[in-house]
Amino acid sequence: MTLPYRILERKRSGEPLSPEEIGEVVAGATDGSWSDAQLAAFLMAAAIRGLDGEETRALTLAMLGSGERWNLAAEIPQLCDKHSTGGVGDKLSLTLGPLLASCGLPVVMLVGRALGHTGGTADKLESIPGIGLELDRGRCLTLLARSGLAIGVATQGIAPADRRLYALRDATATIDSLPLITGSILSKKLATGAAALVFDVKTGNGAFLREPAEARQLARLLVDTARALGTASSALLTDMSQPLGDWVGHAAEVREALACLAGEGPAETTELTLDLAEEVARLAGSPRSRAELEAALASGRARERFFEWAELSGATPAWLADPQLPLAPAERPILAPRSGVLAGVDTRQLGLLLIAAGAGRSRPGAAIDPGVSLQYKSRLGRPVAAGEELARLYLRREDAALAAKFDACFTVGDEGAAPAAPALVLERVA
Repeated sequence: MTLPYRILERKRSGEPLSPEEIGEVVAGATDGSWSDAQLAAFLMAAAIRGLDGEETRALTLAMLGSGERWNLAAEIPQLCDKHSTGGVGDKLSLTLGPLLASCGLPVVMLVGRALGHTGGTADKLESIPGIGLELDRGRCLTLLARSGLAIGVATQGIAPADRRLYALRDATATIDSLPLITGSILSKKLATGAAALVFDVKTGNGAFLREPAEARQLARLLVDTARALGTASSALLTDMSQPLGDWVGHAAEVREALACLAGEGPAETTELTLDLAEEVARLAGSPRSRAELEAALASGRARERFFEWAELSGATPAWLADPQLPLAPAERPILAPRSGVLAGVDTRQLGLLLIAAGAGRSRPGAAIDPGVSLQYKSRLGRPVAAGEELARLYLRREDAALAAKFDACFTVGDEGAAPAAPALVLERVA
């Protein structure tokens, strides 16, 4: 056993740590034998000095081993999973899972709560009356057997070391360390034991990693580490320089997802859902054609699979019979101040303003208003006329000062001078 002091001294000096030394750090985080001060020192040294590929794999494996491992693919071959690094209006977990399940590919997704300026899939689903998202291994297997789809929040037994380290990363400004991000994501995702895992790594002003080079580096690290630990993986680098789809807000995003699952959703949400579905199906060794996936949407089969899962997860019969998800009542349009083209959207600020309006948690434990929403009615690079509606707010009450801040998130430029709209999928990392 190496003393914590010696491990910290070595990492502070930039020396690589052995898998055994990293294992001692993670064990100390799990059993409490390392203090918060010692763990914070390790995180800061790791963030500044970095962790190489071997250290990152060792960290991920140790965090994974700190809790339960379900190994579901041993019982359910071709089991698929997906992880997104988060964005504004990103509701793809709600569309991808039912689509794949309706095409015969089982899906498991452990989902989380809101983080920073982005919404959480669990919070979005909880706008459905009666829904229950607690998942343990037995519950997961039951859902998979009956609907081919298991979406929920994991028990406390999954990666307990990550909960302590994550809280300290937030407090020590080490949240953006790519190796630490990788260990945190994969220690939870790999715990289910899916056969195939696709990553949706966002970049742009609404992403946690704004610069494509940094997002690409994270995608590479996630894919390489997951593969080294035995899971077939790849990543799509996708644009988050504007909201994804037409709606942002918990109830509104569920509404949009249901429309997509019936073949009636916005092009951007549908296109990226199909791209990710093709990618993870190929990874699972059971490719699905674009035509087959599109048919599952157009026929409504994917939407029916969502309702099957929702019924099994406790959604009230009244909602299943008439799935209403009301929006907040105070509507206000956001208008183009002049003619031109939509040249910019401060997507991150939109997310933060929606939180301020009640659509997210400004502090731990705060209530979420699922009806507070924004409808995005334009796209970057699109011509607009003076006074044209760019977006529409749905607030719980009128707030002129807050609404003015939303207005300031949209920039109209001259035709021909505005930058071209970025592609939805920038590249594939495999």
